Amino acid sequence: MKMTDTIRRAGRSLSQAKARTLLTSLAIAVGAFTLTLALAAGEGSRQYADKLISSNVDPRALFIVKDKTIFGEGAEANTGLKEYEQNATNSQGGPAIKLLTEEDIQKLIARDDLEDVRPTYQLSSEYLSLTGLDKKYTANLSVYNPDIQSEAAVGSVPALGQDLGNNEILIPESFAQTLNISAQELVGKQLTLTFAKPSKAPTTEEINRIIATEGVAGLSRLGQGETRDVIFTIRGLTKQSQTSLTSNTAIQVSNAQAKVLSDYTTQGTDNYQKYLGVNAKAAEGKSPEDVKAALSSAGFAAQTAKDLQNLLFTIVNILQGIVAGFGILALIASVFGIINTQYISVLERTQQIGLMKALGMRGKDVARLFRYEAAWIGFLGGVLGAGTAWIAGTLLNPWITKQLDLGDGNSLLIFQIIPVVFLIISLMIIAVVAGYFPARKAARLDPIEALRTE
Repeated sequence: MKMTDTIRRAGRSLSQAKARTLLTSLAIAVGAFTLTLALAAGEGSRQYADKLISSNVDPRALFIVKDKTIFGEGAEANTGLKEYEQNATNSQGGPAIKLLTEEDIQKLIARDDLEDVRPTYQLSSEYLSLTGLDKKYTANLSVYNPDIQSEAAVGSVPALGQDLGNNEILIPESFAQTLNISAQELVGKQLTLTFAKPSKAPTTEEINRIIATEGVAGLSRLGQGETRDVIFTIRGLTKQSQTSLTSNTAIQVSNAQAKVLSDYTTQGTDNYQKYLGVNAKAAEGKSPEDVKAALSSAGFAAQTAKDLQNLLFTIVNILQGIVAGFGILALIASVFGIINTQYISVLERTQQIGLMKALGMRGKDVARLFRYEAAWIGFLGGVLGAGTAWIAGTLLNPWITKQLDLGDGNSLLIFQIIPVVFLIISLMIIAVVAGYFPARKAARLDPIEALRTE
């Protein structure tokens, strides 16, 4: 019997039991639906992550540290006992982290494969005040990173690769609500940050001199320490969106201003001119990956924009795997449904099988007929599930984009025809494998005994 004839005959046999065929196909369709959505969500998330990195991060950007355990590499078990490191800091209960010193910074600046080397300054102010307001506030401070593109809600932000001016400042959009002032009014206003310089313990001679010259008021002033007011102009209010990688909870100042303020607030302490890491760029014509390898040989550790992208991809793949797992469970359940359906079909058509064999059909042709019937069930279930997922996903994409604030032109579910075709073919193969034992049973039926069956 020709293959085309067998395929047509298998289709006609299934059409004689429409309800049973449809129910069995629906079991496969559930798995196909879930797997199709998992594939679409994975592809959409990867494209979104790729767009997120490429549009927000300079591809030549590197973040360089002295301690690679910051990136989760080479971490040893925390035994509670560590060798003392002079240029290290640690939080209570955590391992000591090696810090970059000014000498390390100069070494990095001197390298010919790096440019625009900028230490990450740790900033902290006593309080801030705004022109026209009597109240004082506290807020987190951070250094503006020109390698990561910010998004302005009101006002403006520097273009990618450009820094803020020394007297400019960016504040989060949420500040407007806290201050009960419109965002437009805040742009251009002056904001004063007050910084405190750590006070040193006075000597006995200094105490006696201050008491003699200023009295008790002098001692009170000495205990308060030295402070400095720095006036900034608000350039813009930053907006936190799903396509932005920058923080929306901290005030941002320029790199040059951050150095001055950091030196002022840490002078005389163990953290003076010590840094957790450095932002830099690979020199023109240099591959960030090659620079990263060279830095590793020099005793530094670095992360590139590609590393950040791979991290996001890893998270996406894990989530995609979890969703796909539910689809696979549904397919496993459908396999038993196909086996059951095929066995019932063999029992119902025993006389028909005996007649076909008596008329000269070989056992392998009978087995092929039932395998093609199983393939038809897999095909119908795959098309039904994948088609429903494609239509539903396409219709829901605008709503999902709006709910997740993905931005214009972005979609969480991106369907591709080739993966879906491979999925349907895979489901047909699974169905054929599931129908192997019923097909073998049909092929081994004795035609005389089969014809006697009532």
